[in-house]
Amino acid sequence: MVLMFLNGDGMRGGRLHDQLAGAPLLRIAPSAPKYRYYSVGDRFPAMIATAIEGRTVTGEVYDVPLEVLRDNLIPAEPPELELDLIELDDGTACLATVLRRSHLDSPELIDISDIGDWRTYRTTP
Repeated sequence: MVLMFLNGDGMRGGRLHDQLAGAPLLRIAPSAPKYRYYSVGDRFPAMIATAIEGRTVTGEVYDVPLEVLRDNLIPAEPPELELDLIELDDGTACLATVLRRSHLDSPELIDISDIGDWRTYRTTP
């Protein structure tokens, strides 16, 4: 079992939530304030650690079996994302999918760091 921080369509109500195969939600939590947060072409969100002007990202923390991570979650992620460790606001380490550094120059990136929440961004006109 691993702690997995989800901040996009894997969260409750999202189109990828079923990929969790019933893994329990432990809590809703913000990340530590050291990430930039992007909408990638309005298709999915992506966070990445930064040394300058980081913000918090809102997400859900799940207790996920490694097999579910291997067989369901990771194969469903877009190629722009990769698995990494992130820090929550209380110092807890969690796995999360983050933006690959090779995609930082993508014209599809829309900085939504000041919003910090995928659901809020999706409902903003």
